[in-house]
Amino acid sequence: MFGIRAAANRISTSTPAFRSFLLAHSLSTQTSAMPDTPISDSVSPQTEQQPISATEQPLGATEQPLTASEQPASATEQPAGATEQPDKKRSNRGQTCKDRREFAKKKRLIRNLEPKQEQRQPRAEGSEPRQPKRKVALLIGFCGTGYQGMQVNPNAKTIEGELFKALGAAGAVSADNADDQGKVQFQRAARTDKGVHAAGQVVSLKMIIEDPGIVAKLNANLPEQIRAWGFVRTIRSFNCKTMCDSRTYEYLLPTYVLEGADPELAEIARKVEFGLRRVPETSEEEMARKRAFRVTEDRLRFVREAFEKYVGTHEFRNFTVTKGCTDNNSKRFIHAFTVSDPMVIQGAEWLSLKVKGQSFMLHQIRKMVGLIILMARANAPLSLINALFAGPRVNVPKAPGLGLLLESPCFDAYNRRTAAQKDSASDPVTFEPYEAEIVAFKQKFIYDAIIRTEMEDRVFDSWVKSAEVFPEQYTYVNPEGVIPEDAIVTPETERIWQMKRKEQIAARAAAEDGEDIESSEDEQDSKDD
Repeated sequence: MFGIRAAANRISTSTPAFRSFLLAHSLSTQTSAMPDTPISDSVSPQTEQQPISATEQPLGATEQPLTASEQPASATEQPAGATEQPDKKRSNRGQTCKDRREFAKKKRLIRNLEPKQEQRQPRAEGSEPRQPKRKVALLIGFCGTGYQGMQVNPNAKTIEGELFKALGAAGAVSADNADDQGKVQFQRAARTDKGVHAAGQVVSLKMIIEDPGIVAKLNANLPEQIRAWGFVRTIRSFNCKTMCDSRTYEYLLPTYVLEGADPELAEIARKVEFGLRRVPETSEEEMARKRAFRVTEDRLRFVREAFEKYVGTHEFRNFTVTKGCTDNNSKRFIHAFTVSDPMVIQGAEWLSLKVKGQSFMLHQIRKMVGLIILMARANAPLSLINALFAGPRVNVPKAPGLGLLLESPCFDAYNRRTAAQKDSASDPVTFEPYEAEIVAFKQKFIYDAIIRTEMEDRVFDSWVKSAEVFPEQYTYVNPEGVIPEDAIVTPETERIWQMKRKEQIAARAAAEDGEDIESSEDEQDSKDD
């Protein structure tokens, strides 16, 4: 009681009405503390609404009563001729800076006068003690084979699911926080699709790092194809997704897919009804011939010039899914797109494509690669790429996800800013200290896995054949570089293609005695679009 009265005296510079309000708050607090004291029924509502009189002081109080000039105006007093108006909150636009400061001061004082409530739930008996968490950038790498992408997804095997489970088992995330990634501000620098790999990936989170062997414990709880390279202390506001300047991806491509179009496949597309077409299997002899193919200098020059067309800022709405993509959100800036010299691996020739961009849309890189493959096979002119930037909506096939891997995200701007702060405890977010480990991991778990899968499953060969057996949506890829009307995607043409796909699946099922036929990945994407 006396503490509240003293607080009112300390803010004597405040308005008299506020001093009266504090005294009323003091008495109401005392009344609420005595539940057994009956309240007289004879007190009228009008009397209850009146502010407490300045002459009504608790017993033993020494505070001087307020003068008449300091009395607050009664709530029932209205100016002459005025009608009673409902009580309205004063608009912020009509408040001055002084008004807002006074309001904030009152709110703080009232909050301090009210009884404190326990904010945190009492910890269960026998639970582990709280340990300090630090914001870090965790550097990892993984082989995406067998996983449904990077981002956690209920009822799906994902990289994040394995990683977060291992963080809890290693003690890097407490048991109280191990059930929800949001509790530790978990974020990824880049998403990866199903089967896509990453030599360098960054996740940011609040992690327990008191144990010097925490990285070794984390790797002990991870599968062999997912590795943690180390971690870097960062500022508390660090978010690896928003603070990432650019991302570098690599795509491994067998050169035999750049060979000219197969006339036998064109004959099937021309003569066989759409619903009854089949992608023929490639014999061992034919596959051996394809792997012995070596790209010519002219074809390699064409491919390099084609990928160079992507560099700069362009509208990439034809290189992602339709849903949610507009002219306003499809612009992307590509720093560089390079093509390596051919390299022979296990008898087959491969190219390494590297693209560095500020950000990428869903399936963008795979569609960029898929278009160049079809253009090389059909001898389409380079002007077609510019036509797709500014032209109508068409269906661009996406190349297999098998050859794609995230090389590394880049944080140059963040590293420069923290380096300029002398008192900053943050280290640069970079993969350079782990370069040797990453190269060895990439060779064993990523490059070898890509080559082995292609040798066994012939993923690229099946993709090329499927595109040429069903070329109806890709008629814009022609030697003239002209986009015909039947290639433009509209709601009507999309409805027709969905009907054709249903007929195709039904015809296949009938021809194969009811055997279940799975739709292709591109067909699934069209349904999602």
